[in-house]
Amino acid sequence: MIKISILRLYHGSDKIITEPKLKLGQVNNDYGQGFYCTENIELAKEWACKYNKDGFVNEYTLDTTTLKVLNLKNQSVLNWIAILLNNRIFNLDSNISKTAKSFLLSHFYIDIGKYDVVVGYRADNSYFSYANSFISNSLGTKGLSNALEFSEYPEQVGLVSEKAFSNLKYIKSMSADKTIYYPKYCERDINIIKNNPISKLDLDDVFVIDMIR
Repeated sequence: MIKISILRLYHGSDKIITEPKLKLGQVNNDYGQGFYCTENIELAKEWACKYNKDGFVNEYTLDTTTLKVLNLKNQSVLNWIAILLNNRIFNLDSNISKTAKSFLLSHFYIDIGKYDVVVGYRADNSYFSYANSFISNSLGTKGLSNALEFSEYPEQVGLVSEKAFSNLKYIKSMSADKTIYYPKYCERDINIIKNNPISKLDLDDVFVIDMIR
């Protein structure tokens, strides 16, 4: 029996997007150039209003039956960090962070080019700050994992191949009110940091310098 898997996805934007295109995506996104969505419509509305402007939520369905999907929540958090280091722009202002980048890319990088869809954490301000703290050796692997899991932040779904785009079907677009969703967008990021249980340094944790040594 053939297993069919259809995802219902939402993309928050300042415009209606009926025909997403791979090459229009920013190169320095979390998982590289692509089209980033979520299965959570309320979260998409927040992303649509993140610049304190009214926006739109575009709804799609994605047939993943024939697609290669990489779910980073089933991988090590170090794989996620390595992929971010390959795609996002980090401030490598110390020898440790520079060495950490080289080490993590050599040992934990997963080639996104082999996949059509990537599912994983979205590196908004709070999550990106955790990644920076890790490569600068001020946050350990256990603290990083706890920080990411604690917030129960919904995953983003990145379409990163032409094949994935050919399986994406536009359904409709809905408006998102900035007066409602911009405050929610700001509050979500603040709460992740405020309620994060990693305030105390755990000397038994494994830091990136330990791994390099």
